[in-house]
Amino acid sequence: MDLTTAESAAAVAVATTATTASGDAPLKVAVILASNRAGRFAPVVADWFLSRTDGHPAVVTDLVDVAGLDLPTVHSYRPGPEVRDRLAEVAGRLAAADAFVVVTPEYNHSYPAPLKNLIDWHFTEWQAKPVAFVSYGGVSGGLRAVEHLRQVFAELHAVSIRDTVSFHNAGALFDDEGRHRDPAGPDAAAKSLLDQLVWWGRALRDAKEVRPYGG
Repeated sequence: MDLTTAESAAAVAVATTATTASGDAPLKVAVILASNRAGRFAPVVADWFLSRTDGHPAVVTDLVDVAGLDLPTVHSYRPGPEVRDRLAEVAGRLAAADAFVVVTPEYNHSYPAPLKNLIDWHFTEWQAKPVAFVSYGGVSGGLRAVEHLRQVFAELHAVSIRDTVSFHNAGALFDDEGRHRDPAGPDAAAKSLLDQLVWWGRALRDAKEVRPYGG
């Protein structure tokens, strides 16, 4: 075996070892709570979803609530020091995530403005990662908001997950304690979403270990 071949084999061995190690690590999922409306229903839906991830061996979550981020609505290429610090903290949390789940209502056939603001303040943090959706609202269950978001995340080089969880007329589906009135609820839909998210999250994370994304 010549030196070039040996070096190539060693590089492949190192990459394979790194990929195997990262593949065993839990997937870091940022769950984005997309509404800041007064009296919002979003925390009920987010809590329900997070309860489905509790104890999941392949997933650890970080709840990113747009209501607590205090991001400026005027975009600037040269934000002041205080804004830069806030943006850096949020960017760090998004960059650390291997995957995203967006919990969104539907407002006027689309998704809330604070979510778009969060998305637009960042770029590389979304790239080459899977995004899943849990939606609610009216007769559509928020699915029209999801269809708009698929286009946005495609522009950011993210991969949207096909299966969703949606709640039609969500207010009637949960009791005063935030529990779904059907004990099983849409558990099958949540499981399918998580299965796909874990597959795509691991596949993309492992791929980036071997060849960093440069889109």
